[in-house]
Amino acid sequence: MKPSPCSPAWPRALALSALVGALGSACAQVQPPPQNIVTLSASATTEVTKDWLTLVFSTTREGADAALVQAQLKQALEAALAEAKKVARPGQLEVQTGAFSLFPRYAPNPKAASGGLPGGIVGWQGSTELIVEGRDFQAIAQLTGRVQTLTIARVASSLSRQARQQLEGDVSAQAIDRFRARADAVARQFGFAGYTVREVSVATDAPMGLQFAAPRQVAMQVMASAEPLPVEVGKASVTANVSGSVQMK
Repeated sequence: MKPSPCSPAWPRALALSALVGALGSACAQVQPPPQNIVTLSASATTEVTKDWLTLVFSTTREGADAALVQAQLKQALEAALAEAKKVARPGQLEVQTGAFSLFPRYAPNPKAASGGLPGGIVGWQGSTELIVEGRDFQAIAQLTGRVQTLTIARVASSLSRQARQQLEGDVSAQAIDRFRARADAVARQFGFAGYTVREVSVATDAPMGLQFAAPRQVAMQVMASAEPLPVEVGKASVTANVSGSVQMK
């Protein structure tokens, strides 16, 4: 039965409770630190052929009338888009429009260097893009000879999202196996029977960016001859790193 707050025993109960709490805290503070802890790391790398090709078509127009320049860009884009859609297939050859811009060109002003405003508008310039990408390299390369209203701006190769995710899982499993094998070997070398994992982190390093090639002047020659664009995508590497600490036992 707990003492009543009005009972003389109440202050003694509070003091005893505080003393027990203080002793428990002191005991927790004097516990010995963990022993036989080893920090380890391991890694694994897999190299594969890139499976995703991105090709960007573009063109520019300029003139004195903004509406006319915009109409010319729209016409060029629509013609290229219609040609690309004929061979589009999800995952194999995908098509999407890219950047579309239109901006004025100003007359030079000798005072602009000293903070003066530019001269009046003397014309308009714009550009548009069409992006074609996918796994069907042959179809994408052949499309470069069929699109006549746009030229090739850039070409890039990379790993698809699905391929990257699968490779990250595979290479992570390899790195984890190597970490476990190394932890077991180190524990036995120190005379212990085994180990337990205290903390561990797993990180993968896969290239996300695109490697660009195909200069504009070469691409224009390919388009003019109506021949497929030569493509060599190369390889990409995926690396997994495992690091952490284990307690030998």
